[in-house]
Amino acid sequence: MKKILFWVIAGFCFFLLTAAEARALTLTSPAFLDGERMPQNSGYEKGNLSPALKWWDFPEKTESFALVMDDPDARGWTHWVVFNIPVSVTELGENFPKTEELPDGTRQGLNDFKKVGYGGPCPPGGVHRYVFRLFALDSRIDLGAGCSKAALLKAIKGHILAEAKLTGKYGN
Repeated sequence: MKKILFWVIAGFCFFLLTAAEARALTLTSPAFLDGERMPQNSGYEKGNLSPALKWWDFPEKTESFALVMDDPDARGWTHWVVFNIPVSVTELGENFPKTEELPDGTRQGLNDFKKVGYGGPCPPGGVHRYVFRLFALDSRIDLGAGCSKAALLKAIKGHILAEAKLTGKYGN
């Protein structure tokens, strides 16, 4: 009986550990599903409103988040660079402010339109994919607002605890 009880408890513990490890950082938007079309008002010439984003299941040791959005169909054109998002923040509302630094310490870099903040989809032709990448980081990043995506990606190297992706489509 003791052996059976031991194996039941051991199996249950294994299940709990496996379930805990299976949790993965998740990024979603109430505005569109992964792989689906983004709202028209998120386009650069149609309102330029950043879509709302939400995330959960990040590692316990997360100290901040960073987010980049780019268009892999246009040679990685950068549309958004956000970093030092506090760990207490788990969503960005629609039409996120286009300011270099927010009161909570969140900073934004330059997009490839040479502007700070979100720069929506503006494909030259056809339908393009827009990839939002959220990084859970083990520290805040010592970069000034207005930095490039390349500078941010270099700075977060070695600090990434988890990454999540969300892809939207936009264009004709």
